[in-house]
Amino acid sequence: MKKLLFLAFLLFSITTFAQKECEYSTNVKDSLGTYKSTQDYVIHERVFGNSQTSIFFSLINADGLLSLNMQMIQKSTDFISAKCLDKDSRIYIQLNNGKIVTLLGIEQESCGNSVRNNNETSRILGGYFLFMKDTFEELKKSPISFVRIKFSGETVDYITKSELVSEVDKKTYNPDHFFMDYLKCIE
Repeated sequence: MKKLLFLAFLLFSITTFAQKECEYSTNVKDSLGTYKSTQDYVIHERVFGNSQTSIFFSLINADGLLSLNMQMIQKSTDFISAKCLDKDSRIYIQLNNGKIVTLLGIEQESCGNSVRNNNETSRILGGYFLFMKDTFEELKKSPISFVRIKFSGETVDYITKSELVSEVDKKTYNPDHFFMDYLKCIE
């Protein structure tokens, strides 16, 4: 009986504390420098009626400069109003331990691109956000409870889930553990 309990505990420990593998969309080291970018990861997805909104995060290390790439894709048969990013844009991440981490937008204005295909309009917006040096340890220790994105002109909150099964690609994501699982990939 003791052996069975020990084996069950061991299997539980291994699966619970298993490290996520680092998967890169780009991993280059040459005479110009180094550049690593993790795969896009779904942080938020909302499909309602004729509208769909997906937010993806990826982490980047460009010659030691660590940043977050945020991409928002909206699709709808109705009009989609533009959301823009500028030098004053921010991403605020509230952690389950109550702490708030701020990421700063780079000085590049973008309102994304709009694409019309038959009766559906798609709007794609992307932006880069810089980490403050002292925030890494907090992001590694605690899951995310929600993300607030300050666009130019409006601020929107997105509640993160512990498990998200994407209606778009049918994959399972753990948005609340994104930083805990993948920050190690770009350090």
